[in-house]
Amino acid sequence: MFDILMYLFENYIHSESEIFVEENVLTDELRKAGFNNSEIFKALDWLEQLAQLQYSDERPYLHNAPTGACRIYTEYESMKLDTQCQGFLMFLEQIGVINSTTREMVIDRAVALDQEQIALDDLKWVVLMVLLSVPGQEQAYAQMEDLIFDDPSPTLH
Repeated sequence: MFDILMYLFENYIHSESEIFVEENVLTDELRKAGFNNSEIFKALDWLEQLAQLQYSDERPYLHNAPTGACRIYTEYESMKLDTQCQGFLMFLEQIGVINSTTREMVIDRAVALDQEQIALDDLKWVVLMVLLSVPGQEQAYAQMEDLIFDDPSPTLH
């Protein structure tokens, strides 16, 4: 599923192509690229849920999350996001790349991936996808891109 998300991100984000193509056209393209149906539908569902996070009343904590508060992870979240991932999210929040709302969106989408444990590099891409989906986060998205692509030295976390 994550490979499909990356395929879509890489092929639509920096291109003139419109991501809002009909679902059957998109699924046909993904099948031709070698992805199977079950993974395609999981990825499209993941993206749909990402879009719904901004507008849903089902998760009010996303819009009422306290700023500057220490985030305590559930046991399930801790199994999916190791201390390196948790530290990276804290680092991003401290430098202003994400706020409490986008942090919660990242955590929600990261734990929804069908991986036992999320690798830090995968988490970075989830952060980019979330920032891209939230209006007004263009500067944060650019900062995150700089952190991913322009950082020649390893981070401290």
